[in-house]
Amino acid sequence: MDDTHWSVRTLLGRLAPQARAALLGAGVRRSYRSGEVLMHEGLLETHVVVLESALAKVTARLPKGRHALISIRISGDIVGEMSALNNLPRSATVTVCRPSTIRVIGRDRFRDFLRQHADAAIEVAGIVADRLRAANRRRVDFASYPAKVRVARALAEIGASHGHRTPDGIAVDIELTQSELATLCGAADITVHKALHDLREAKLIDTVYRGFVIRDPESLKSAARLAS
Repeated sequence: MDDTHWSVRTLLGRLAPQARAALLGAGVRRSYRSGEVLMHEGLLETHVVVLESALAKVTARLPKGRHALISIRISGDIVGEMSALNNLPRSATVTVCRPSTIRVIGRDRFRDFLRQHADAAIEVAGIVADRLRAANRRRVDFASYPAKVRVARALAEIGASHGHRTPDGIAVDIELTQSELATLCGAADITVHKALHDLREAKLIDTVYRGFVIRDPESLKSAARLAS
């Protein structure tokens, strides 16, 4: 597969070709339909999953049967590495959002891969560090910015990470419910509804079937109080 297929934000996009081939070769390829669950929060299992061609949502349980959207994972990402490294139950549920192809790698084979490929082990550590940094930044956002700004920040950051340019702007082909966006931003559903309405009225975004389009990326970044 071409080296440019995976984003450099992902593990497969960061690995050298030899290490990438070794990692994929260590796994069993499986296909999943949209809506199927790759791993369940709370289960004591230790394999890792490499998203060869996939889009997935990572969620965690909340009280009263609700679920919080924690993050979005794309082709090239790895999930489940924490349980493979610390032998603790899954901290989240991972559900694919489209027909997906993945590689399932057992804990022992994954650990052997890390021992044999020191550069790859450093890249895995870098991925974990990036995710921790993002989680810490979100906590700071919750304390520092009003909900409307947090909504704009979430949309801008999702666009930067997962969007693609079109004549109409940056299109994001990820279906997000208002409740999912609310949990991602730490805001009430009604606040997210109003924030999206205001952003549409200002012609910064459009919501479309199974996604959204950022019409004016620079103005959205300004609304999100993100540096240009």
